[in-house]
Amino acid sequence: MFLTTAPLPVDFPVPATPASAGALSSARALFVPHDALPVADVRDRPDRWATLSVVAGAVRAGVPVFAWGSGAALLGRALGAPVHPAGPLGRWWADDGAPPPRAPLAAEISAVPRGATLLAGWGDVPARWRHGAALAVVSQAPPPALLRAFLGELPEATTRAPSLLQQVGGEAGLAALVADFYARCRADEVLGPVFAAHVQDWAAHEARVTAFWVTMLGGPPAWRGNLNGVHAGLGVRGEHVARWLAHFEAACAAHLPAAAAQALSGRARAMAARLRGNGAHERRVP
Repeated sequence: MFLTTAPLPVDFPVPATPASAGALSSARALFVPHDALPVADVRDRPDRWATLSVVAGAVRAGVPVFAWGSGAALLGRALGAPVHPAGPLGRWWADDGAPPPRAPLAAEISAVPRGATLLAGWGDVPARWRHGAALAVVSQAPPPALLRAFLGELPEATTRAPSLLQQVGGEAGLAALVADFYARCRADEVLGPVFAAHVQDWAAHEARVTAFWVTMLGGPPAWRGNLNGVHAGLGVRGEHVARWLAHFEAACAAHLPAAAAQALSGRARAMAARLRGNGAHERRVP
């Protein structure tokens, strides 16, 4: 099965279905086409965060990825590379002697990610790079020869570990975990009063947080919101963040297999580190 993050050209050589985290375990390849949508600035764009999560999940799972145009910038960002507007071009070169692409470049391109191999470019401007099983081309249309070569190298069968979203039981599993987590928070002598002061409708709050985790784990973009804005200015300090994290890890351990609990807890620890780094006294946890 082939997956894609955006509609493919009508003459594309293989059919593909819309990508999701749950489908990665059985995917032969993921296509990340040019869609002309922003990459560097995706504030208030949960759809883009969801796409980034799927692309990053594909890389982690070893799914072959072919990305072009803005899709190449998305792939670079998913691999931790900065994204910037395309600048002046230098002299063309390519390791394999291929000519420069005929299609125009995307408006944004990424730097070559750490660990990737630069294969072609215009001076220092990258045109094509490879990172493991992922191939990125900055032109807005995939060069036919490169696409044929990519398809020809794909294995016939795929057997991969389930995605993290699958491992946690999908939306239903996350909903149960989130409900347990907040029950622990409400019973906490320090966190309880904080949440009581700011949450009136617990069912709606838990549904929003479940949607957040579904989106962050590569599921449909069910969550809409600005995470920084939601958490700003509510007087929570480092002690609150530590207790929040401890309760989340306990809920993960209670509901999930060990490997999934560790992986999801790792995501929460990264969030906690960002909260502390941004000044926990000015933020509250979700």
